[in-house]
Amino acid sequence: MTTNDSIQFTSVAIAQQFLVLFSQVQRNGSEMVAMKSGTMGKGCITVTKYFLFLFNLLFFIFGALIMGFGLWVLFDNQSFIAVLQESSNTVKVASYILIGVGSLSMAMGFFGCLGAIYEIRCLLGLYFTCLLLILIAQVTAGVLIYFQRDRLKFEMSGIIKGMIIHYTGQNRTTEHTWDYIQRSMKCCGWTGPGNWSENLLIKNSSQYLYPAPGCITSVEKWLLDNCGIILGICVGVAVVELLGMILSMCLCKSVVQEDYTKVPKY
Repeated sequence: MTTNDSIQFTSVAIAQQFLVLFSQVQRNGSEMVAMKSGTMGKGCITVTKYFLFLFNLLFFIFGALIMGFGLWVLFDNQSFIAVLQESSNTVKVASYILIGVGSLSMAMGFFGCLGAIYEIRCLLGLYFTCLLLILIAQVTAGVLIYFQRDRLKFEMSGIIKGMIIHYTGQNRTTEHTWDYIQRSMKCCGWTGPGNWSENLLIKNSSQYLYPAPGCITSVEKWLLDNCGIILGICVGVAVVELLGMILSMCLCKSVVQEDYTKVPKY
């Protein structure tokens, strides 16, 4: 074997060793990238799961607040709501609806937390569907209230004026509440003091008149002053619901196989 042949054989052997080493490095790099991608994927799923748990906890709290508001509307006797409730069954029905929606929201929050922690696809899908239906119902109710606001104002005026005309002073709950509203808001009647002239039992025994605006102005001012708070609460609830829907779908798609053995047995 000549010197040139030896050099050529050595070069080929070195090249083969280099190719083997390069293929091993490439294979190890691919495995590391795959492991890193899998770790990142699991990390994203874990973050999504706990974020969904947090939003379900917030949804549970919002449900408790809605149910508490419904109970307040139903049992409170020292607010403007009590006057409407005594004069119309609509407010009482609305309070029962609020209590029902709040209870349903609390149940959904609980099952949503359970589905997020234990990665149960059927609970996550049910949670998404219920959230979608509630969001549609809320938007529909808001649109109806907005476009029917003049009619609601007219009906409210009729209820209050009827209560003033039939005011007897016999210590009924609505009469106590209406007196409390007039004192706290420093107003008289609904559109003005002249509303009381239609009552045949209540007569002004004094010649002195104290000027006071109608309570409709004070009530509208109260609503305008608190409109931002009410709107903020509604938008906050809608945002929480949308985020809950997005996270539930992301987690539901990432769950490949359900493991019901992780669910605690009671």
